[in-house]
Amino acid sequence: MMKLTPGLQYIAQLLVAVVAPATALVLVAYRFGALSILPTWQTCALLAAAVPLAFFLKVSFDRFLQRRRAEALGARLVPCVKGRWIGNVDILRKFLQKAEEDYMCSYPEELSKQLGKIFNLRFLWDDVILTSEPSHVKTMLATDFANWVKGEQLDKTIKSVLGSGVFNSDGDLWKLHRSMTRPFFTHDRIGHFDIFDAHAETAIRIAKDRLREGHPIDFQDLISRFTLDSATEFLFGDCSHTLQTSLSYPFNANLTAEEQEDRKQGRGTELFSEAFGQAQLALSKRMAFGGTWPLFEMLEDKTDEPMKIVHEFLEPIVAEAIAKRETEGDAGKRGSTEKMEVQEGDTLLDHLVRLTTDRVVLRDEVLNIMIAGRDTTASTLTSAIYFMAMYPHVMDRLREEVLTRVGSSRRPTYDDIRDMKYLRAILNETLRLFPAVPFNARQTTKDTTLPSPEPGEKPIFVPRNTMVMYSVMMMHRRKDLWGPDADEFDPDRFLDERLHKYLVPNPFIFLPFNAGPRICLGQQFAYNEMSFMLIRLLQNFSRIDLASDALHPDAHPPAHWKNGLGRAPIEKFQPATRLTLFAKGGMWVRMTEAE
Repeated sequence: MMKLTPGLQYIAQLLVAVVAPATALVLVAYRFGALSILPTWQTCALLAAAVPLAFFLKVSFDRFLQRRRAEALGARLVPCVKGRWIGNVDILRKFLQKAEEDYMCSYPEELSKQLGKIFNLRFLWDDVILTSEPSHVKTMLATDFANWVKGEQLDKTIKSVLGSGVFNSDGDLWKLHRSMTRPFFTHDRIGHFDIFDAHAETAIRIAKDRLREGHPIDFQDLISRFTLDSATEFLFGDCSHTLQTSLSYPFNANLTAEEQEDRKQGRGTELFSEAFGQAQLALSKRMAFGGTWPLFEMLEDKTDEPMKIVHEFLEPIVAEAIAKRETEGDAGKRGSTEKMEVQEGDTLLDHLVRLTTDRVVLRDEVLNIMIAGRDTTASTLTSAIYFMAMYPHVMDRLREEVLTRVGSSRRPTYDDIRDMKYLRAILNETLRLFPAVPFNARQTTKDTTLPSPEPGEKPIFVPRNTMVMYSVMMMHRRKDLWGPDADEFDPDRFLDERLHKYLVPNPFIFLPFNAGPRICLGQQFAYNEMSFMLIRLLQNFSRIDLASDALHPDAHPPAHWKNGLGRAPIEKFQPATRLTLFAKGGMWVRMTEAE
């Protein structure tokens, strides 16, 4: 049986929703004899107009009901963007264009200045609500948690990639996923640095080798390999060995025949990584379009091809883990309490197969944890190195803390990392300006309200089954929340009086790891991994410089950014998102070895 593309499924559902009222309209006209008394041409015109007329009536009636339900709750509708074209098609077109050409979040920021901190884009008569208000995020994630779920709409959007994993599951299924993985993030586990150390040593060695050849390195490529190898060893017990293959070369590098041959090897895991990135990029575009995203996938599901490669990579790993579990025989038949306990030497997959041998569940859970444990960490470390290159005085001060606390060669311990305040401040400031997950979403289960951002105004009405996106990045850069220097990179804001002035009274203005019951389980694990790698890097390198000449011309910040607001005029790379934030074209740097 042929599988319908997302676009064709959407059109079919839309036709059912529109044709049914149109048919009813025609039947009513026929019942009262309207069709028989009209000339033929008028009858044909009425039949032709029935569908758009029924659609218009349905849209108008739905909006009327929203106003009535809002009044019943003593609330007001979300301010709506008013385009010049029907269905806000011009706004949708502008949204797509600016997402490609302008600095990240610049168009939502522009709309926010016109309409307030929450607004409805209303693409093709479908509610697409975006907020950057901390009180709204607090309501969704914590105080009214039960009424704000991932929801059916988000599930349809991302299920083709993440399945029914912890990121998009709700209710009992979410609780099951959470209970399965929580035991693996204990203090003993997250403070065990052997995995980090082995892969950090390899990453630094190959970085030095490439730099000694006279080539700059794409730090984003390097650190993505480090986090992937670390994540796969943590998850499976056997790493993907991406650090064993040749690093990327600049687009303009003149390679020898040996270097070109070296570049072709080890493509298996690289293909997995690239395919997973393509699938995530497709998801991020879907989320930007709200419920109308299937219209942009009329001919194909854009996640199909990349996910075939991802599944081909994961299936043998999951199958091997299940086979290992089955060979345990009676030894594997533990009670429910024993199953939940992590055994000595277990990988996360070893632990999970004791709880279930469902291949789809295991694959989905592994993929979800991999995004959380690999992509977010790689994103933050890439941004941190960018800031080290942009602000050498910050790197010098951090390096002094590293050498004072740990020394030039000793492996850092959990206590070292805990006591290094400036290191934590740098990571927090990096996560503030470039949060690894710039956008997220929740869906209502019933008609509800959000607090008004404007004092004295009625609360905001949100209809049932409506998805609301919230932008952590926009919230993290608001000057009314962080002060007039909110666009500046200044780690001291997490150490001086600004911490107590802004963050302490309102902790929901800083949410790099989510909040509430769904707060990231791996938060401290991520801090440890990022801290460990930065310490090792600064033990080995005394200076980092951006290698803008190695960046492909298409990836340079456009010239018109110089006239933009916020950080756009000073940025030296293009931040973009595919669920997690990344540097378009890579983060090319030259690094000076420490004496």
